[in-house]
Amino acid sequence: MNLLKTSGLTFIATVIQLFVGLVINKAISLFVGPSGLAVIGQFQNISQLAMVASQGAINKGVVKYTAEYSKNGEDLTTFLATAIKITIVCSVIVGVALILLSGYLSNEFLTDKNFAFIFIIFGFTIFFYSLNSLFLAILNGLKEVKQLILINIVQSLYSLVFTTALIYLFGLKGALIALVTNQSIIFLYIFWKLRNHRVINLGLLKGVYSSVIATKLSRFALMAITSAIAIPVSHLVIRNYLVDNLGWEQAGYWQAIWYISTMYLTVVTTTLGVYFLPKLSEITDKKALRGELLSGYKVILPIVMLVSAVIYVLKDFIVYILFSDDFKPMIELFLWQLIGDVIKIAAWLLSYLMLAKAMTKRYMAVEVLFNVIFVGISIYMVNSYGLIGITYAFAASYSIYFVTVFLLTKKEFI
Repeated sequence: MNLLKTSGLTFIATVIQLFVGLVINKAISLFVGPSGLAVIGQFQNISQLAMVASQGAINKGVVKYTAEYSKNGEDLTTFLATAIKITIVCSVIVGVALILLSGYLSNEFLTDKNFAFIFIIFGFTIFFYSLNSLFLAILNGLKEVKQLILINIVQSLYSLVFTTALIYLFGLKGALIALVTNQSIIFLYIFWKLRNHRVINLGLLKGVYSSVIATKLSRFALMAITSAIAIPVSHLVIRNYLVDNLGWEQAGYWQAIWYISTMYLTVVTTTLGVYFLPKLSEITDKKALRGELLSGYKVILPIVMLVSAVIYVLKDFIVYILFSDDFKPMIELFLWQLIGDVIKIAAWLLSYLMLAKAMTKRYMAVEVLFNVIFVGISIYMVNSYGLIGITYAFAASYSIYFVTVFLLTKKEFI
């Protein structure tokens, strides 16, 4: 399957996901407001850390090596048996930690002990999230794109009904409950859907654990853990700074513009994960690699630029549709956030090359450096220009990131 076909399928799934996100976000805006959206963003950053840790941070490696071993049944079985055992152990450990630390996490990061029960529920359900993510990573590596997209569509539609109902009934607490319980129900669907799969089956639990494969996966774990820590922590630091200096509502406006960026870029990031990671992992010829990257820039970047321009023109309407009148002050954040999004995608095309080629040290260094720079520039810009300064910092930081990643990867394709 080529880039255009993959992009087309992911586009269909993303349109559905965007619609679902629009409805859910509207519900949050009406029943929770800007300050509640900021709390949700805070929780999502914490949950990102927990989710990656519960997977053993190996899923990117699962995609890469599943693609590599897909033609060798015995090696693939040993690899997947090792991956599933790592995932089970890590998810149990993280789940227990969430339950035991629920009070501390609620008070420290959400500033309210009344949310401790959310972390307790999360501790019991994170096991299902980890297995869901592992199964989807395997499907990705096997290039079973249609199956992968179908599962994502079902997951989006279920989330629409379940999440909006809980938000309507319980407000902010309902939104948080939905975030930590969606995966439990979806796991049952995925388990049923893959019940006769040729590779994913209960027999993997009886497979041999390989320390050699675990070592290979550990390189991806280091990269994933670095991102899982650096990105959410930088956002937590920035959001806390905004709350302390500008208030929860201002932090909510930043969360809202970040949400818009995340939603419309989902089709791109999904394509990068579904198509580019396994594809770049397979290619060893420098010329072929250069051609694949160029095709990515020719197809993906113009689309991102066009969509960004349309969003900017329709920004007032988008805020009205997605949020409420309380969010009007965020309109000034659009221009430089969208410019930063274009630069971000240009850089991510190259950063996926580092993942595909397991450039562990370089990837980790760049991730840490970028997020430190992002935090530093954000604080300076917010002090100098107010809330809009954070979008200046976003565009500036990703410009630095793009140049850095290009210099570190150019020997692979030039």
